[in-house]
Amino acid sequence: MTTALAGVPPAQASGPARLGAPPADRVIGGERLAGRGLIAPQGVPAPPKTEASAFLIADADTGAVLAAKDPHGHYMPASTLKTLTAVTLIPKLDKDRVIKPSKWACDEEGSAVGLVPKPIYKVHDLMRALLMVSGNDAADALAEANGSLRETLADMNERARQLQAYDTVAKSPNGLDRPGQRSSPYDLALIARAGLAMPDFREYISTKTADFPAPKGHYEIANHNKLLGRYKGMMGVKNGWTTKALGSFVGAAKRDGHTIIVVIMHHPGGFWEEVAKLLDWGFEVRGKAAPVGELVGPAPSPTPSPPAGAVRAGGTPAPPGAARNAGGAGKSAWQGAAPGVAAAVLGAGVAGGVALLMYGRLRRRRRDEE
Repeated sequence: MTTALAGVPPAQASGPARLGAPPADRVIGGERLAGRGLIAPQGVPAPPKTEASAFLIADADTGAVLAAKDPHGHYMPASTLKTLTAVTLIPKLDKDRVIKPSKWACDEEGSAVGLVPKPIYKVHDLMRALLMVSGNDAADALAEANGSLRETLADMNERARQLQAYDTVAKSPNGLDRPGQRSSPYDLALIARAGLAMPDFREYISTKTADFPAPKGHYEIANHNKLLGRYKGMMGVKNGWTTKALGSFVGAAKRDGHTIIVVIMHHPGGFWEEVAKLLDWGFEVRGKAAPVGELVGPAPSPTPSPPAGAVRAGGTPAPPGAARNAGGAGKSAWQGAAPGVAAAVLGAGVAGGVALLMYGRLRRRRRDEE
């Protein structure tokens, strides 16, 4: 079985490396992760039951996938896609830059923080709104700050390819359902792991309440993650819901220096208690059972071929492909890295409810998430 997914062409047999093509000869994360049913280790109790159509439990420090169900299945991500928006834009935007959102962004449907078209918001504020209260309007405003919606979607999809999240296709910065938009439990775990390596990302997902700017003063916003402050070690990440995607959640918790990631997708109802039990199971079996797969590191950056007739030191023309072969190209930037999540991801050098009712306006509602 290969990882040639719908809409993603296989890697070229020759020519320069091209970021965005999954390997055609293996399943990302290990062959067992091609399964659609429960994938669990032997010698330990089975993971707790969940109503989610797909899930994944992983050790963020080592990358070990501890258990999963349909980990590469394609599902609508709802607002869990905002994790990719954040991981893409945090390195690109100055968090102190002041933004004036457009009327289009302010009028976005679904969950919103209540933006107005005035220059009163910093990128820092919009990132908080994005990850704490799932502001679709904040996602749109951040996309505008990055140049345009089209440019931001291109950046998001390129970032997904760089992380080897080949199941993911972003068609919106906010996760509202769009034709062809998709992700998988495996990809959301990769994206969350990359986010956990960013201090600002960790700050945003773990903030319980914050003051948010208004034309006259501010109002308080509160994090949607119901496990913050209730589950021991909960760091946060992101939940989502749409009528088509159903419930989804990416969560991370840290105990005794170890971080466990849990992802669920396409859940028909309340999932918080189930997520807590899945996290408990992850902490219990971590280091005791053989992994069923692994969270891979970022893809190596393509190395351009040297110009025709390029001359090496000593006056000898460089042979074709010399630049691609130099330095052992193809090694994952995660190899040899310390087990800490931040060291693992940052080593890749990647460039690339709520108190809002106090101020937010009524807007047309297509229910986005809880």
